[in-house]
Amino acid sequence: MILDEINKTGDIKNIPDENLDTLASEIREFLIDKVSKTGGHLGANLGVVELTMALHLELDLPKDKIIWDVGHQAYTHKILTGRKEGFDALRKYGGMSGFPKASESECDSFDTGHSSTSVSAGLGMVSARDLRGTDETIVSVIGDGSLTGGMAFEALNNAGRLDTNYIIILNDNNMSISENVGGIPKYLNSIRTSNGYLGLKASIYDKIKDKPYGADVVGKIRRAKNSFKSLMVPAGMMFEEMGIVYLGPVDGHDIKALRLAIKEARRFKRSVLIHVITKKGKGFAPAEKHPARFHGTEPFDVTNGVPLNHRTVAGWTDIFSTVMFKLGEKDEKLVAVTAAMAEGCGLKRFRNKFPERFFDVGIAEQHAVTFAAGLAKGGYKPVFAVYSSFLQRAYDQVLHDVCLQNLHVVFAIDRAGLVGADGETHQGVFDLSYLTHIPNMVVCSPKNKWELSDMLKFAVSYDGPISVRYPRGTAYAGLEEHRQAVELGKSEWIFREDGICLLAVGEMVETAEKVREILKEEGLNVSLVNARFVKPVDREMIKECCRSHKLLVTLEDNVLSGGFGSQVLEVLSEEDITIDTITLGVPDRFIHHGSVDELKKEIGLDPEGIVSSIRDRLDKQSKTGK
Repeated sequence: MILDEINKTGDIKNIPDENLDTLASEIREFLIDKVSKTGGHLGANLGVVELTMALHLELDLPKDKIIWDVGHQAYTHKILTGRKEGFDALRKYGGMSGFPKASESECDSFDTGHSSTSVSAGLGMVSARDLRGTDETIVSVIGDGSLTGGMAFEALNNAGRLDTNYIIILNDNNMSISENVGGIPKYLNSIRTSNGYLGLKASIYDKIKDKPYGADVVGKIRRAKNSFKSLMVPAGMMFEEMGIVYLGPVDGHDIKALRLAIKEARRFKRSVLIHVITKKGKGFAPAEKHPARFHGTEPFDVTNGVPLNHRTVAGWTDIFSTVMFKLGEKDEKLVAVTAAMAEGCGLKRFRNKFPERFFDVGIAEQHAVTFAAGLAKGGYKPVFAVYSSFLQRAYDQVLHDVCLQNLHVVFAIDRAGLVGADGETHQGVFDLSYLTHIPNMVVCSPKNKWELSDMLKFAVSYDGPISVRYPRGTAYAGLEEHRQAVELGKSEWIFREDGICLLAVGEMVETAEKVREILKEEGLNVSLVNARFVKPVDREMIKECCRSHKLLVTLEDNVLSGGFGSQVLEVLSEEDITIDTITLGVPDRFIHHGSVDELKKEIGLDPEGIVSSIRDRLDKQSKTGK
């Protein structure tokens, strides 16, 4: 296999041109095989194989720099930089990241995981290059989905002022995670389908290709078309008007055309945008047919694309989806908002039933929050479904546009807590901290699937900003018998004894149950409180716990700084209560990728780790006589 000759950065330059298409096919086969076993981002990676190869052929890595927007399409880049062996442990604990990581390779020039950042980062690196007086080429690769993010346009606005070389590659596959929406995709589609791009093929190519000397004529026309393409596609003038040289569209699966475009772009002493047309999922029929499903996939059967692990138990997102659908049937004022995550956040069913009340704003979380605020001002009840790690991109809008006006916007925060394989950029462990300190914001978290349903109903009926946060994965179905009505700022006794009191938030209640079982076997009395609300925190419950227990233990899947434990400690301080307290949560560092169970064990948030912390404190109490 030709792929066997790729073992380190630069090896691709030793591959004869006539073998490059074969190499592209082998890379696709390799990716399909490996991702079918480990899971990961497949569709986007299959779409950029030739583009990545062209970049590696034309650039001198690691001297030259490639900044991948989001970075979930960098698998071929990892292969070409000597990391083939890492794919057996892709996104697994201790294994290779699914995103660019400078700690893995000096060819990964910028750590990424969220969208719309690459142009800003690239501009900064260009400015640093020019200040140093060096001559490396800087290339930012951004997808058309990421181009819907406002930050990308803030950067393009500045890119137009450059009088030095900087290359932006727009990878246009008409998709983000799901199908793109809005004016920018329509604009790009007008370029894709313009007469200048497609007209010659329709009107001339097919008529002469089978004539004598037809192939030679077609080749000359194609070369002429490529030379004058920017003149034939006036729609591309939007970028030109911004001061950015526009080249394209270029066939993103034609290595020769891509290389020529990159060569041309390097000649300019300005910002240059190369518009590349690719097909998401190319080379794997199931991914081409269902690009959204294969954006990020679990392990699957390579023969048909069917997932290997058929889930039979409802996930937290499934519960949210069902409740939203039912609430939508009862309340015509209920509307749903998503930032390009209809499938991921469970709004597909709502969208299909109530299309006029469903709004996908593209990858634009800031806009989504203020848009929801406008809906609330207009008398509707917006529910913005968003991943925890993505909501943090819209912090100012939550504060300034929603909470300052005390508007009724419901934030359905999916993937809260540790999410696992996507690693540092996607761990949802900061939302309790960045939401609870905002005036007017209410923050709650359910212990099980029944409570998620009840909390969502409560949130929709509430009048003001409110967040309901829930984790990724299978929804806990235990403790069904404990279904106390949801009341603002009120927690819930699950088990009431004395001695040790566990105060747990959300999915940590399930963990606390297991901790209690272990401690009960050791003859200890242990109470368990389901906190429910982190803001407003249940002050009366905390004071009640202090009257009958000698040790409080707070449990949360959020960073300790500013989290639930901090709220409890503030209450104890304000009430002048002295009681031995352990606050357990995520430590003050970024948590890498791995399964949630593995990560919890590493940071001491698994049942055994929590029990160990409690034993240590009890031993200390015994020695000090307190």
